[in-house]
Amino acid sequence: MADMDPVKLMKQEVGRAAAAQVKSGSIVGLGTGSTTAFAIQFIGERLASGEITDVVGIPTSFQASVLAKKHGIPLTTLDEAPRIDIAIDGADEVDPQQNLIKGGGAAHTREKVVDGLAERFVVVVDSSKLVDKLGSTFALPVEVLPMAVAPVTRALTALGGTPELRMGVNKDGPVITDQGNMVLDVKFTGIDNPAELEKTVNNIPGVLENGLFVGLADEVLIGEVIDGQASVRTM
Repeated sequence: MADMDPVKLMKQEVGRAAAAQVKSGSIVGLGTGSTTAFAIQFIGERLASGEITDVVGIPTSFQASVLAKKHGIPLTTLDEAPRIDIAIDGADEVDPQQNLIKGGGAAHTREKVVDGLAERFVVVVDSSKLVDKLGSTFALPVEVLPMAVAPVTRALTALGGTPELRMGVNKDGPVITDQGNMVLDVKFTGIDNPAELEKTVNNIPGVLENGLFVGLADEVLIGEVIDGQASVRTM
């Protein structure tokens, strides 16, 4: 444990702190990403030890569903679940108002559905994700129907963005989402009004959803490494 990479340790601690908020009988939205993966692991461990019982998960991505099965968390669907008590998910950027940019893993459409329905949405990040203004370090992911990539690219450019089609790593061709669509990563020089931009982008015909999550987060858990020690604070 002691020789473990402090950043990994810190992500673990944030995941553990989020998993600790899950109560018996909860329906839990399971997010996507490296920090959330630890939360899924710890929820599974709490279930296995009998510390909590009767917990089911709703995954936001193929990755989340694979991890949940691996760690013994039973899954359900939005068709079956009457509610979502808590959702745990990461973010690529968090501003001082707790607005987010998500979608680094191209799962933001499903994430927004699940996180938006949750009674409580807990965000798990490390301190590198904190920004003064959204869009300052991370491009805004926009999920687009394949047939509409060209017109949507033009519309996003007209809004002052610089869109780029996300390409696969170790794969020829573009990234395809779990819904079978493509992702445009749009660089802005900083997003002054996230709520306005979220609506404007989603109103472009051919856009399914974008990665701006405005007014959805209830709590942001931030992991930090201070003097080689992992710690977690609440924003």
